[in-house]
Amino acid sequence: MTFRSVSPKLDVSSMEENILKLWNKRDIFKKTIEQRQGKPEYVFYEGPPTANGRPGVHHVLARAFKDMFPRYKIMRGYHVSRRGGWDTHGLPVEIEVEKQLGFNNKQQIEEYGIDKFNALCKKSVFTYIQDWERLTDRIAFWVDLETAYVTYENEYMESVWWILKNFWDKDLLFKGYKVVPYCPRCGTPLSDHEVALGYEEVSDPSVFVRMPLVDKPDTSLLVWTTTPWTLPGNVAVAAAPNVDYVTIERDNDGTKRKTHPSQISG
Repeated sequence: MTFRSVSPKLDVSSMEENILKLWNKRDIFKKTIEQRQGKPEYVFYEGPPTANGRPGVHHVLARAFKDMFPRYKIMRGYHVSRRGGWDTHGLPVEIEVEKQLGFNNKQQIEEYGIDKFNALCKKSVFTYIQDWERLTDRIAFWVDLETAYVTYENEYMESVWWILKNFWDKDLLFKGYKVVPYCPRCGTPLSDHEVALGYEEVSDPSVFVRMPLVDKPDTSLLVWTTTPWTLPGNVAVAAAPNVDYVTIERDNDGTKRKTHPSQISG
C-alpha cells in the first residue's frame, strides 16, 4: 500500500482559508439547517456583542465555545436555529459617543438633549460591524447574521417585557437588594465587566474610622479598612458577640488613660 506524501511545511492558515472558501462556495452552513427541517428543535441565540467596538481575542474564545454545542446538536440530528444578535445598550455605546462629543459628565448629555444623544448612540452602534462579520467568517462561527436581533428595536424590547410579565404571572419575581459598583460620573450602576474594563493596580491609603455606639455615649468602635471608597455605602458594622474587644479610654487631650477587655453584646 502506498501513501501520498505529506509535506512537513504545512501552512495551517492557508489550509483553514481553503476550507472556509469551500464551505462558503457550497453554502454548507445553510444546508446543515435545511437538511434537519422537521427534526427536534435546538434553539441558539447568541449572547450579543456590541458592534461599536472592535472584537478581541476573548471574543474568539467565547465564540468557539458558543459554536461547539450547536454543531454537536446538528450532528445528533437536531434542527438548530442559530441566530446572531447585536447589543446596542449600555455604557460602551454611550462612552464612545461622549468621547466624540467631548463630554465629561451626565449633565452635559442632558444639556445637549437626551433624544439627540440617543440618536447618535444608535448611529454609532454598528461602527465596526464589518470587522465583526470578517471575524465571524474567519473563525468559522456558524451563526445567522442576516436575521440578527438588535436590542434597540421595539420587537426585541417588547419580547423582553413579555418574558418579564410571564415571570410575574408565575410569581417568579421578587424584590431584593444587591450591592453593585456605582459610577457617580455616569450616574448608573456598573456590571462586573464594565468595572474590569478600566482595571489597574493602584496604591490606596487605609483609614481608621470611628463608629459611635447608639447605646453607649462617648463610645465608638474603631474600624480599620483598606477600601475607604466603600465607606459611603456602609450601613452596618460586623461585630462578633463571642470575641473579646479592647476598650481604650482617652483624656480630652487624646492621651491614653487605660485599656481593659470588653465584650459587645447584641
